[in-house]
Amino acid sequence: MNYFQNLLELLKIEKEEDLSTFLKQTQTSPVSERRVNGLAWYPIAIRGTEMSRGDYLTVEIERTTHHDVNHQFRFGMPVALFSNHNPQTDRLEAIVNFYGNNIMKITLRTDELPDWCNDGKLGIDLLFDNNSYQEMQNAIKKAVQLIENKEKGHLVRLLSGDGNPEFSTQTTPFTSQKLNAAQQLAVNKIINAKNLAIVHGPPGTGKTTTLVEAVKALINNGDKQILIVAPSNTAVDLLSTKLAAEGLNVLRIGNPARVSSDLISLTLDHKIAEHPDRKQLKDLRKRAAEFKNMAHKYKRSFGRAEREQKNALLDESRKLMKDVGRIEEYITENLIEKAQVITATLVGANHYTIRDLHFNTVVIDEAGQALEPACWIPLLKANKVIFAGDHCQLPPTVKSALAAKKGLGHTLFEKCVILYPESVILLEEQYRMHESIMSYPSQIFYKSKLQAHQTVATQILFENDSPIEFIDTAGCGFNEKQDGTSLNNIEEAIFLVTHLINYIAKLSENYSVENFPTIAVISPYKTQVHHLRELISQAEELKPYNKQISINTIDSFQGQERDVVYISLTRSNTQNNIGFLADTRRMNVALTRAKKKLVVIGDSATIAQSDFYNGFIKYTENLAMYKSAWEFAQ
Repeated sequence: MNYFQNLLELLKIEKEEDLSTFLKQTQTSPVSERRVNGLAWYPIAIRGTEMSRGDYLTVEIERTTHHDVNHQFRFGMPVALFSNHNPQTDRLEAIVNFYGNNIMKITLRTDELPDWCNDGKLGIDLLFDNNSYQEMQNAIKKAVQLIENKEKGHLVRLLSGDGNPEFSTQTTPFTSQKLNAAQQLAVNKIINAKNLAIVHGPPGTGKTTTLVEAVKALINNGDKQILIVAPSNTAVDLLSTKLAAEGLNVLRIGNPARVSSDLISLTLDHKIAEHPDRKQLKDLRKRAAEFKNMAHKYKRSFGRAEREQKNALLDESRKLMKDVGRIEEYITENLIEKAQVITATLVGANHYTIRDLHFNTVVIDEAGQALEPACWIPLLKANKVIFAGDHCQLPPTVKSALAAKKGLGHTLFEKCVILYPESVILLEEQYRMHESIMSYPSQIFYKSKLQAHQTVATQILFENDSPIEFIDTAGCGFNEKQDGTSLNNIEEAIFLVTHLINYIAKLSENYSVENFPTIAVISPYKTQVHHLRELISQAEELKPYNKQISINTIDSFQGQERDVVYISLTRSNTQNNIGFLADTRRMNVALTRAKKKLVVIGDSATIAQSDFYNGFIKYTENLAMYKSAWEFAQ
């Protein structure tokens, strides 16, 4: 009981910090600032409306300017449609039910738009997402109730530290030529687990491939339906696509992050639109819209008879939409019943369409990044859980330093790895990196157990190319500068771009533009990324290769890979302060994105006070892959 009371307290601290930050960003900020912070679209245009079930209206909007500004809008989040004439009073709350590129669909609890939508400029504000916190809080409270239930509370007790993982004895072990030995062990562990199995998948070890084979095996062994969840839409989308490609009937609940035709075809909305009963739905919607349009032809100044006629028409429209709702409910139940795999985000696991469903097996992917309170939402639906992830990479985002310090940053995945090592299988063979790129992260994070598959162990981009370089800027006067809440090091950025230009010149001797290697330029700091992006866009020598070069923060590259990766560490100061470079899990992500070439640029005088960075510098020295920036000044 104390376990969950503590979790509720941490969640409360986190919510208060999140709300406080949100209010600071929105309460007194002009719309231009909210737009820059990704909290508003402005201006927008209404591209169409459609009647929804009940008294709801779905409105399609388009962002007409500032297309390149990142935003925080996501499926299921609360928003407010507003007019610039009277933004405080001319507001309607809504829910996002689709977003893609610069299009968003929102659902409003009204059957028509107010008159002010025809006046002035319109915008959309993101509102505080209280729903996610409510879902997490409710799940924890339900877990407290379940823990006392002898029959139904076994998994809750186990995951909160009271119990033992159990395994059946399988007479015929699972084998597959698609998988290596460790991956096959993982699938067997998953099949035999009665309540808990954990797949620890370091970078490039084929975790997704392993999960896909495991899900297929579970279904072949009698699981009629499996729920697969992850903390991010991107992770959900990846597994949804892979499983569908294997011929499984996959139903994606929620809005995909990548709006591709393959993914859209897996969504509930698309499957309803393709259902054999869709013509009846379409006809009913059309008739409802006709009655509604007829009603709105009556203007404000009309008599009693006209008012009664208008109300009658609106009533008929609503009745037809109720019929639409009943048919959609029947189709939805039919589609859900037939699905072999249902996929959603952690919070999306409590979507109204699947809220009351129970599953024998729930899979939580990227569990090393999953906030524990959110995990309890799908866990309460399970007899057994499969965790997959890597707690040696990026942790979950915790906005409250106090909540993180008190334990919210520790995931359920991480706790179970420590509590129940008998449930864990480490995937040991990686298919991404040259062995020299792999070896230091393997030594520090994976007890030197990682092995490079023979197809990648010695891969380089051209003869005599060094797969890894650390370039030391100590003594060069490349000093960091504070820029708001971020940092930059413009001299280091200039040096990196110069080095990149020279390296691309060498690559161009061996590759055409069409088959050119992919390149990532990453840094822990957003402001440094901004400078790098500007410098690279302005470099004439790099313009032919712009499509091959990605520039972003380290965090945004988790799960990705490139042939070549440049890392700008940025920090350079006399106090030897390395800030959040001290989170070595972030650097594990950075160091393991490269397949064939890794270039790390930093100031040893600042970073070498850390054992991790000192060890990395010594590692590159032992391989004769350490260089001083002074060597390039010749």
